[in-house]
Amino acid sequence: MIANFASRFEAALQNFITKPPVVGKPQSIALTIVSLALGVGAVGGVTVEAQSPAVAPTLVADYRETEIPVPGGLQEILAAGSIPNSLAQLRLLEQQFGQISASAKLCTVSIKIGQAQGCGVIIDGGGKVLTAAHVAMRPNKPATVILANGRRLDAMTLGLNKNVDAGMLQISPGQNKGADWPHATLGDSSKLARGMWCIATGHPSGFDQTRGVVTRVGRIARVNRSALRTDCALIGGDSGGPLFDLSGKLIAIHSRIGNDVEENLHIPIDNYSKSWDRLVAGESWGTLPGFRPVLGVQGNSQVEEAVIDIVRPNSAAKKAGIQQGDIIKEFGDRKITDFQSLKEAVAETMPGENVRVRGQRDGSPVFFRVVIGRGE
Repeated sequence: MIANFASRFEAALQNFITKPPVVGKPQSIALTIVSLALGVGAVGGVTVEAQSPAVAPTLVADYRETEIPVPGGLQEILAAGSIPNSLAQLRLLEQQFGQISASAKLCTVSIKIGQAQGCGVIIDGGGKVLTAAHVAMRPNKPATVILANGRRLDAMTLGLNKNVDAGMLQISPGQNKGADWPHATLGDSSKLARGMWCIATGHPSGFDQTRGVVTRVGRIARVNRSALRTDCALIGGDSGGPLFDLSGKLIAIHSRIGNDVEENLHIPIDNYSKSWDRLVAGESWGTLPGFRPVLGVQGNSQVEEAVIDIVRPNSAAKKAGIQQGDIIKEFGDRKITDFQSLKEAVAETMPGENVRVRGQRDGSPVFFRVVIGRGE
């Protein structure tokens, strides 16, 4: 077994040496080398296991947080994002990935809000959960947080910074018998660089207790203050999940999943740190490009009621049955007094959100279920 593994590693390493650098090209040869060690399998483009029975990692006893000491033999790889240059170093890297995966799974959660679902990560012992704003949708919305073991917890959405797609939830108190929740160790995204290794966890296509939390390994392809791009293979359902560095520190949250499963954007963790108080307070601000909520109606803000003058073809309003001349009285849990208040209520939603709307038509009440549309 070891002889066969060594020959595969040697062949892969030789392949890397004879080819140009891979960062920026998602299908990295360096990742292929690590995949050989980890025994990674691919299902629908998603790598689904990050631990090989051939080299079982020595796991730490307590995974209350996710930080894992980095062996001296991996310090250069951690800092520079270089690739392993020997079988011994590759085994160290595999062991590190395995330990981070095991600790990360305990704080990686699935999130359900109505019919929508995504992921998140518990960030402190009190049960605060970081996610993407488009997963949380809006403040003060009841949510269900699902742990890796299938346990379901009540939670409530807090603040949203929609400029960068950052969101926060709070697990309702009294659900852990006074004990701290396992949680991620907060990292620092200001010193990240292209080429660094990263570990992504989540629930692709939604929670599946039989399969469990899925771990993917990749590298950072681009860095800026509002977004990281990596080649971790993510798909729908992973949004809001955590991204860790080689020391197990949380460095980003999954945001927009690309058409190519290996080209994805993540929210650097410093965006949460800098807006922490506003997020905890339940504030909502900004607009994320590509996630602008759209109802598809026009009206006159100078009129005392929210009278619908125009309903755009193929819009969310049209599909829900709203007609010209209808007067909107309630939008979700908000009372609507004029067209401006309707615009403000729509702005607080997220595309895909299902909203109950009460209106008036020819003096009689009418009700609609509107699935909010998406604008650029």
